[in-house]
Amino acid sequence: MKRYLTPLLLALALGIGAGASQAQEPARIDINSATAEQLATLPGIGEIRARAIIEDRKAHGDYTSAQDLTRIDGIGEATAEGLKDRLAF
Repeated sequence: MKRYLTPLLLALALGIGAGASQAQEPARIDINSATAEQLATLPGIGEIRARAIIEDRKAHGDYTSAQDLTRIDGIGEATAEGLKDRLAF
């Protein structure tokens, strides 16, 4: 009985751990259709930059990469790099 219990407990522990890490991953935000409210939830963006992203999107068209965000005043390379896994295009 004991030889079956240890692998079973290990399998359960690994399964629970994998599910927890997936649940913590935030959903991607489509940078080309998101509202200012949605954009403002991104780390380092806030309300002012969110509005600037929308204005830039209207003026220059859709974004194709997180790097395009560096066109916005106050968004640098590090912020753009940190957002790349949070954005959809």
